[in-house]
Amino acid sequence: MAERRNMLSVEGLTKTYGERQLFHDLTFGVQEGQRVALVARNGSGKSTLLQIICGHEPADSGRVVFSSGIRYGHLRQELELNPEASVLDTLYIGDSPPVLAMREYEAALHDGLEGEDLQKAYDAMDAHGGWNFEARAKEILGKLKLTNLNQRIGSLSGGEKRRVALAQVLLEEPDFLVLDEPTNHLDLDMISWLEARLASMKTTLLMVTHDRYFLENVCDRILELEDLTLHSYRGNFRYFLEKRAERRANAQAVQDRAQSHMKRELEWVRATPSARTTKSKSRLDRFRDIKAEAAKRLREDPLHITVVPERLGNKIVELHKIKRAYDNRVLFEGFTHHFKKGERIGLVGKNGSGKSTLLQLILGQAEPDAGKTVVGETVVFGHYAQEGGSFNEDWKVIDAVRDIAEWIPLKGGSKLTAAQLLERFLFPHTMHHQFVHLLSGGEKKRLHLLRILMRNPNFLVLDEPTNDLDIFTLAVLEE
Repeated sequence: MAERRNMLSVEGLTKTYGERQLFHDLTFGVQEGQRVALVARNGSGKSTLLQIICGHEPADSGRVVFSSGIRYGHLRQELELNPEASVLDTLYIGDSPPVLAMREYEAALHDGLEGEDLQKAYDAMDAHGGWNFEARAKEILGKLKLTNLNQRIGSLSGGEKRRVALAQVLLEEPDFLVLDEPTNHLDLDMISWLEARLASMKTTLLMVTHDRYFLENVCDRILELEDLTLHSYRGNFRYFLEKRAERRANAQAVQDRAQSHMKRELEWVRATPSARTTKSKSRLDRFRDIKAEAAKRLREDPLHITVVPERLGNKIVELHKIKRAYDNRVLFEGFTHHFKKGERIGLVGKNGSGKSTLLQLILGQAEPDAGKTVVGETVVFGHYAQEGGSFNEDWKVIDAVRDIAEWIPLKGGSKLTAAQLLERFLFPHTMHHQFVHLLSGGEKKRLHLLRILMRNPNFLVLDEPTNDLDIFTLAVLEE
């Protein structure tokens, strides 16, 4: 079997923001045909690494090299779409071969070229699929539920804009796809379609995603960014979980042995002064190495979500034959449900089917067109919204927590201060006085979740909780 060529080489990459180092001396490669996922905790620098790889942000040191002639496409978290362009026109922006062929052909017709010059432009349209470009564009947009092709980008919702950007990068069919959270704002049907689409494409893939099922079904290699460096796992998400657990167990065993050895060496180092004059320098040097190894703090999963909910009475939330319609389109009608203690309900449906609207009715943020919603007197909602928290971006991180409370009570009469809560939610002390606007998107969402849980809700309403929260936070949230 022929060896696959290296499509991407990353060598010695280091990046620091102020006093915060994201990663140090990263070196890895991606081979042709690989489907690679990058996973890490929020704020570890995943999106920054993708930005550096695609040339949108500089590194402090190191270099990034794509194989000669490689075309890459990048779905970014921060979109750069022309708000005045239409949905369809946006797909004609770029330098993909079909788009370039269409421009050259249109220019040839405009300039009145004939003979060999016109034939050259005609042949390029044949070679790069320029003739059916619009048909393919409409097919992809249709799968992503974007049907009004003349609608201005500026009038779209955030989720719709993201789907336009996804359609744009898929239509380019680059040799190398870099995707940052491709499943955000996609419903289940769209995600299934995207899985199949990526499987049918011959492109090499490097992506960041917090969708664990997508990781399981699409990826054949996972890179974990932890403690400034990378760990590589050649397998899908299930394989990653198994091997990650083994790696951490081995690291713990090494640390335990080092601590045991350090105790013995410490006794030797503390021997009488007369004995110390004969101690070998090499043994003292070895002791320092052992001490450094034993002092390592293995990064476990310290995130703890401890909620002492307010007392919940027998009457919770009752929906009585509710109806809601938009622009003469009925979203739901005659819907009745009485929520019970301990229920865990998942609300699924296509985009635009009324999921978020139903949540608004439950929360009392909107009124039904018919029927009624009854909320029990003891209900305390905790609403995790898609758009994130409403805190002031000019606050410092600890101010966002103290805005809710200086401390919260725990079972048994103990309590946690604002600073202790932040530590439990993976905001180390060095970040407490950092401005909120400097946090990553995932860190802001984690801070939003902390503020919700501090209110001790007894009825949680989570709208797209998998968007932006890392896979480790999501696992703890499930438990």
